[in-house]
Parts: sequence; C-alpha cells; structure tokens
Amino acid sequence: MLGTNKLALWVCTGAFAVTTVFFNTCIFLMNLMKYKKEKKWSPSETIIMALTAASVLHQLLCYFWMTMDEVDVECRVAQTTYAVLLVMTLSLKFTIMWDTGFLTFYYSVKLVTTPNACYTQIQTIILKHVTMVAFLIPLCGLSTCMPMLAVFHVDNQTSGNVDCGVLVPDTIAGNIYEIIYLLLADVLPGVLMAKCCISISVNLALHLRHMKASTNGAHRPKLGSQMRVIQMALSIVFIYAVFFAVDIYVNYQIVVNHENAINLTFLFTSIYTTGTAVVLIYGKRTQWKLLLHDFNVFVDEYPCLACLKVAEQKTKPSTPVKIKS
Repeated sequence: MLGTNKLALWVCTGAFAVTTVFFNTCIFLMNLMKYKKEKKWSPSETIIMALTAASVLHQLLCYFWMTMDEVDVECRVAQTTYAVLLVMTLSLKFTIMWDTGFLTFYYSVKLVTTPNACYTQIQTIILKHVTMVAFLIPLCGLSTCMPMLAVFHVDNQTSGNVDCGVLVPDTIAGNIYEIIYLLLADVLPGVLMAKCCISISVNLALHLRHMKASTNGAHRPKLGSQMRVIQMALSIVFIYAVFFAVDIYVNYQIVVNHENAINLTFLFTSIYTTGTAVVLIYGKRTQWKLLLHDFNVFVDEYPCLACLKVAEQKTKPSTPVKIKS
C-alpha cells in the first residue's frame, strides 16, 4: 500500500515543505529584525531560532532524500549516500523534538511556580545556559543517530516497497537500538512536553479559579498575552501527540513487518513543523499581526482574492447606550 502511494506522499510532502520553509523563515527573519533593534534575544527566542533552523534544514534534507529516491529508480547512487542523508535527517528530527520539548519546558517554568526549591534551582541553572543547551541538542541528536550506520543493515529493497539505501534493523542489536532511539528521540521529549502541559493546565485552572473568586464571578477573568502563550504551548503539545502516534506506527512497520514507511514519517514531520511554526507565530502577537498585515497587502494586489482578506483587529462589540429614566 505504501509503495503505491510513494508518489502521492512525495507530492504532499513537497506542498508542506513549502509551507514549513516559508513560516519558519518568517519567524527567523522577524527575530533577526527584533535583534537588530534591541541587540538581545530572550531565552525563548534563542530556542525558537534553533527550532526554526533545524526545521528548515530537516525539511530540505528529507525532501532531497525523497526526491533522489523517487528519481533514482534503479538505485545507481551509492547506498552509503542515502544512508548518510537518512541519518542526518533523523538527527535533525531528534533536534526538532527536543527543541520543542525545551521550549514547552521554558514556558512552563515561566508560567508555573513550584514550591520545590531543588527543582527550581535546577530550572534556573538550565535557563542560564539556554544557548549552550540549544547547541548541545543537535550534537546529541547526531551522536545518537550515528550508530545506525553500524547496527542497521543498508538495503535497497524492503517487502512491499522499493527504496534506495534504507536502514533496516534486521538484527537483535538493531532492534534493541531502534527501541533506545525511539525512547530518546520520541518518548522522552513527549513525556517532558506532557508534564509541562499538565503543569500549565493545572496552574491555569487554579489561576482562573482564584481570579474568579476574587471578583465574585462578576466578569470573566482576562489573562491577555499570558493566555496566548498558554494556548500556544498546549497547541504544540497536541500537534506533537498526533505526530508521535504516526511515528510509532511507522517504526512498528519497519521493525515488525520490515516495510519501509519512512516516507510517511517525513510527511507527518513536515505537517508537524508547519503546524508548530504557525502556532509559534500566533503566540507572538506582534509577529501574528505583521504576518496578517503582509498577507492582506498581498491579497490587495489581486482583487480576485479579496474574499481571502483577514481582519487584522478584532471588532469590539458596541456597548449599548444607557438611557436615563
């Protein structure tokens, strides 16, 4: 089934590759413009810059691998070339997952206060060295994925699908490593994000309850930009949960059925990086307004697209005029 849909997966991934590169490049350039004005970056912006760079590089590499695999029908290119590209792509995927986990961790630290002094001290130490952690994550990803070249078998064909230079875990050592890789690349960052998501949700519920009690329920409590950040963090975790389910399925197909479903992983990673980039832009009010403004300027150039124009500001409901009796 996957073999007959290879072309469709390649086309769909190409479409999401364009959106991934576009939105992540927008974030990268907006943060650079802000840095030129303020001459500094916040810790969250440092993590976001690392995440956007990894997302763009991953997208270019994975689509290049898919294109070579689609064009090189007879697998004339050396298997090692495909294998090295695949390892680099998977190491960047590792980087994206941990950068996302690190970002949700940062927001949970900023939004949630904990009475545990030891845990708070560890958080402070980590946040003091955000730049170093941002550099260490891709190095850890590369060092984690490099053993694939030794313990995995490079093959040009798997059952039900034909691909070039596929890394197949067909030995006991390969299967053990596959489980370790899944734990390190998918499960652990997922656990970190889930923990941060629960902390943010519980803190939000308590905060809203306290605000409602302090106002005696007279009006809805407003959180402003804080609520926007909370929505962004929770949305990122939700997108990751969908991606995680697909990634587990793909690895199951590779290990158990020996069917190469790596193209499916690349497609959903592209969807994940696109969705995450849109959510990150939404989380920054200034960036979201700038993107909407640029989009509306583009639409104004073509009258036939006028129906796509988006309102840049929310219309405030008109207050009824009070009539004195």
